[in-house]
Parts: sequence; C-alpha cells; structure tokens
Amino acid sequence: MKTFTIALGSDHAGFAYKEQIKARLLAAGHTVRDFGTTSEVPCDYPDFIRPVAEAVARGEFERGIVLGGSGNGEAIVANRVRGVRCGLCWNEQVAVWNRAHNDGNVLSLGQRTISEELALKIVDIWLETPFEGGRHLPRIQKIDA
Repeated sequence: MKTFTIALGSDHAGFAYKEQIKARLLAAGHTVRDFGTTSEVPCDYPDFIRPVAEAVARGEFERGIVLGGSGNGEAIVANRVRGVRCGLCWNEQVAVWNRAHNDGNVLSLGQRTISEELALKIVDIWLETPFEGGRHLPRIQKIDA
C-alpha cells in the first residue's frame, strides 16, 4: 500500500478512535501529525478540525482524518476550508465512493455511530481507493471553482 502524509484531529468524543487510527497509520508507515485533542476532556471540535483542514488545503498533508461523536460537525468545519472535500463515511461503500467519485481528501468519522473495527476498516479502504477521474473530474473542478 502507498503511504501518505496524514493530518489527524478530533474532539473529545472522537479521541479514543483517533488514538487507535493513529497507531494503525504509524504501524503501516504513514507520516502522521496529530492536531489534537489530547484527551476525552470536553472541548470544541472546530479548534482541532479547522487546523487539519487548513493543513490539507495548503498541501502540507496529502490526506486528513477528523473524528467526533457523529462526524457531522467535523465534516461541516472541514468543508468550510476551500480545497477540502471532506466526506462523512459510515460504511465501506461510502468510503469507496468518497474517494473514487469525489476525490475526498479528508475523511470524517463518528465514534458514537460505528464500531472501532468498522472505523479502522473504513480508514484502510479510504486510503487504498484511488480517484476514478473520468466523468467525475468535471464535477470536482466545479466544486473547486
């Protein structure tokens, strides 16, 4: 598998999965920067998600992964940053479509909505799936315009 530079961020509700994902990514040889949070102490997710999205948009990281309780707020914050295409994924097929059809560069996951095993599987699939291009490319160009 190709290795990536990956930015990670979560709030308190996604912290446990973030730590498991980080360990798995590092073991697989990816370069990872953890933008926080550092515990399950309640915090505000935009403080950790926006820096991840901005770093991906600047090209400092190839991909980003953000986590929270549902992943919804995290996806919203990430998508406010121009150049980010963040998808909330809750199963393996949605992860494939996020990459293959939308060239997603940030993945959002909800710790309270899926099992840890499924979250790890989604991360693997999302990283392995290439963008198909073709008929999807003009749509991505319209998003970025």
